[in-house]
Amino acid sequence: MEPNPILFRDLTYIFVAAVLGGLVTWRLRLPLIIGFVLGGIAISPFTPGPHLSDLHTFELLAEVGVVLLMFSIGVEFSITDLMRVKWVALIGGPIGILIMLGVAIVAGRFFGWSTTEGFAIGAAISVASTMVLARLLSDTGRLATTYGRVMIAITLVEDLAVICMTVVIPVFGSAQRGGLLMAAWVLGKAVLLLVPLVYLAIRVIPPFLRRVKATCNSELLLLVAIAICLGTAALAQAVGFSVALGAFLAGVSISSLPELHDAHTQLVPLRDAFVALFFVSLGTLIDPAVVLHSLPLLGFMLLLIVGGKFLVWSIVVWLFRYPPRTALLVAAGLTQIGELSFVVMQAARSAGMVAENVFSTVIAASLISILLNVFIVRGTFAWLGGNTPEQRLS
Repeated sequence: MEPNPILFRDLTYIFVAAVLGGLVTWRLRLPLIIGFVLGGIAISPFTPGPHLSDLHTFELLAEVGVVLLMFSIGVEFSITDLMRVKWVALIGGPIGILIMLGVAIVAGRFFGWSTTEGFAIGAAISVASTMVLARLLSDTGRLATTYGRVMIAITLVEDLAVICMTVVIPVFGSAQRGGLLMAAWVLGKAVLLLVPLVYLAIRVIPPFLRRVKATCNSELLLLVAIAICLGTAALAQAVGFSVALGAFLAGVSISSLPELHDAHTQLVPLRDAFVALFFVSLGTLIDPAVVLHSLPLLGFMLLLIVGGKFLVWSIVVWLFRYPPRTALLVAAGLTQIGELSFVVMQAARSAGMVAENVFSTVIAASLISILLNVFIVRGTFAWLGGNTPEQRLS
């Protein structure tokens, strides 16, 4: 097979953009995520200068970054600590999503949206990016705090909600009878398939990794860890769940086994490289021309994402008997949308529920909300003293 010079040229563009953007934000004492996204905008087909020739290829590669990061987050998570916040996640998460759906439908009336269009946009803006939030928390050492666990637990529930949304949205977009029954059947089947996936992650993976570790071969341990991480993610996707959820389950399966954490340590450099590729790829999707032509719509979406979600999640978390400080910190972290919003909007666009400019505007709103979220989280932590570890609720 002959080498593809364009592929290697584009890879060079991506990592040079990541390095330059990262250096600028490091100088400004900002998170590297911002530099990666800005670097992606600089090499996108929509801006002058060098640009990538095949965005789809790098979107697929960027998925590897999602998988590796979520595996890493799963390793760093304690199941015991996660169970301490299960109620706010399992009950509060769906409540918050439903409220945001209602807010988008009602508020959309003033913007001329139909009910179905309001539902689709509400679905897209109701789910925050687990990957973005996890990276922000881990980079600042706040992943193990109470509010950090609540944030991640809620976003994992939102990941599961995306599956429901992508099944229900086509039903809303079609006039076929019996669509709701078909949606219920697909969802029920997906839930049943989750059971063996969880069993595999908890009962099969740890003993297998122990056998590999007994060989005392670090290279073999790295390869097996990659195979398990990617394999579990692929299996989750095959049964209808997100790759992020599958990778997270693989990480959780070894989180309580310190002797197997070497598998995670081996993956960290590879993870960081693919995570940089992911955020640069996100930056390449934004079209400044679309942003300029849809400023009122973009502003309205950002108001819902930042203002609406901050208010909704502050109230929801507070209602579950968390201190106001914790509720505000959690709400600050959830004021963004990410890669799963693209999945929701793609389903809505395919069902004819939203126009092309709405789809592009959601992508722009996602990237801008990620950039704003960094400053919102940092400002809220500084205001409320988020650097101080909190007492966990029993």
